[in-house]
Amino acid sequence: RFRPLPSALKNFARSRPPLACLGKRTLASEPLMSAARRLDMLGLFRAAPGNGVCSGISEPGSSRTLSVPTRVAEAGGLSAWNAQDGVRATGEMLARSVTANTVVEALAQVKAIMGLGHLLHAYAYMRALFERNADLYYATLLAAPSLLLPVVYTPTVGEACQKFGLLPLPSRGCYVSLKHKGRVLNVLREYAQSHCRKEADGTYGVDCIVFSDGGRILGLGDLGAWGMGIPIGKLDLYTVCAGVDPRRTIPVILDAGISDASGNTAKLDIKGHPFYTGSREARKMEKIKAGTQVNSEYYGEGGFVEEFMRAATVLFGKHVLLQFEDFNSNDAFPLLEALRGKFLAYNDDIQGTASVVVAGILGGLRICHPDSTDLIGLLKDEMFLFHGAGSANIGAASLLVSSAGVSPSRIYMTNSRGLIWRAASGTEGTFRTNEQKNFAQIGKPNWRCVELVDIIEAVKPSVLVGAVGRSPDCFDKKVVEALLRPKPANVWQQCWAPALAPKALPPPSTSNTNPFSTSTAASARPIMFALSNPKTQAEATAKDVYEWSGGRCIFGSGTSFEPVTVNGRTHAPGQVNNVYIFPGLSFGAAMCRASGLPDKIFLDAAEAVAQTLSEQDLAEDRVVPHLDRIREVGLNVATATVLGCQRLGLASRPLGTTAAEVREALRALMWTPALSDTSKSKL
Repeated sequence: RFRPLPSALKNFARSRPPLACLGKRTLASEPLMSAARRLDMLGLFRAAPGNGVCSGISEPGSSRTLSVPTRVAEAGGLSAWNAQDGVRATGEMLARSVTANTVVEALAQVKAIMGLGHLLHAYAYMRALFERNADLYYATLLAAPSLLLPVVYTPTVGEACQKFGLLPLPSRGCYVSLKHKGRVLNVLREYAQSHCRKEADGTYGVDCIVFSDGGRILGLGDLGAWGMGIPIGKLDLYTVCAGVDPRRTIPVILDAGISDASGNTAKLDIKGHPFYTGSREARKMEKIKAGTQVNSEYYGEGGFVEEFMRAATVLFGKHVLLQFEDFNSNDAFPLLEALRGKFLAYNDDIQGTASVVVAGILGGLRICHPDSTDLIGLLKDEMFLFHGAGSANIGAASLLVSSAGVSPSRIYMTNSRGLIWRAASGTEGTFRTNEQKNFAQIGKPNWRCVELVDIIEAVKPSVLVGAVGRSPDCFDKKVVEALLRPKPANVWQQCWAPALAPKALPPPSTSNTNPFSTSTAASARPIMFALSNPKTQAEATAKDVYEWSGGRCIFGSGTSFEPVTVNGRTHAPGQVNNVYIFPGLSFGAAMCRASGLPDKIFLDAAEAVAQTLSEQDLAEDRVVPHLDRIREVGLNVATATVLGCQRLGLASRPLGTTAAEVREALRALMWTPALSDTSKSKL
């Protein structure tokens, strides 16, 4: 018997303009046979009957009281929460919509839903498919990654997090509330007892944990406990893109409170929403000496974040990988600096994004220099302008300087005040944080340095990276034209007051024929990235950039754009997304039992991505490989990670002495779903 559509579901279904998919194969009308052929190659089309390998990951967990969200525990647990009016009917409808028992059937159903014009509905279908049969869920993603990864992760996951409470709350996911500070070990143990298997040594079998406090979900701001969609989606990509065993992963939200509507870009009253799952307490913020706001509960003796990370290593061993995700930038940098040396940990927003940005730049250089055997060396001749001074751009600039040998004098950065500069004494300037101060040009320029076009005219970058997050379409036609306009090689010398001259630029390298090696040639084929998500926040569209530049700009974006044909040539914008880095890097680090991840490993990963570009990728100006080859990319990145860790003495479990040996060892360790004839196979 069907129930009337509840008001909550009406709100959930209220659509914005359709969000585009990654890659080229995005139409609901894509023939199913192509997916079947890919499945046959993967060995996933038909699996022997038996018990699904994913049993245990999404069991009801009704006895959990500590590791569920605060308001869910107050309501009586997961079952009671999901039985509420407005949630129950949505869950029942979604469960009835999933009848697929094979990958072909699942693809047909999800494509039919996508044909309605909104990926959020398809996201809900895929989550329901996971609850019904997790092996089938992963097999379906593996069959059509370029079609479905944008459904289960960016760009769709952002809107899904904004409406997370309107969907049935899954059992998968551990919530660690600030009210349990001092007892975090008990919270993790409860979740592990419900969802994880014990190893022979008594520890629980967990390789990777992705954890967030929900403070800065994508470009959407503070979504609190509703941000759980990010750790869940991230770990799904670990599995699909690199073969991480999903049974050995845990998505975590550190529930340290939530801001009011002013704390998120859409001005949503998530805190006051009747279906908000987390604590409604305000975050405990304080202003530090640098003038920025940080969470006071995260620092000092017994800090909440370190307590969580230490508890994880007690339960799961010292080699468990801990990935920071979507923390506010003011907390992300100091937490990473303080804790990366104590745990196997990294921050994907800083280091993963930095790595994929550098990978995209290396891809652009490979497009210009397809025969080069030293892509890293080419970086030293570029002039970089980073528009926006958040974690993404600061991380990329830091990686270029710390590991690629790029001179700081070749890196310029902007914030809301324009070009970032500082006095020689460091006492004044336009920087807002110490991290920005590290990339401030010394001396106040004697030219207009607030507007982006003026800065481009003066600096004449060969690489422009936008990651502003709140200034859509700021790369307008004037910006593109300025980027293409040649300038004299000594233009920078003419733009500074003599008494405040910047650090001297090193001479261009003579070891290659890089056409960007001088300012007079820098505008030949400049590299331009518009990295802000979602698409509504992008600094430019691919169509505009290609058309305004006549196809000369090499373009990459944080969200997906369709190929564009200009003057008879098709340009395929690469989506410069962390998905090319974090799955393989985490898989490699976990499999070799690494003790740490220094910056050099992230540069190795970036180069591995660029070296995976195919001839077709290069011909279409794609700066990262096509998403249909994502497992190949993941394996190559994992191989580079293991080789780097072994070279630096960080791997406690060597996997081979050559790249070929390591690759084959990793290939054998990659997890794949085992389909069965049963309808239940829970994670």
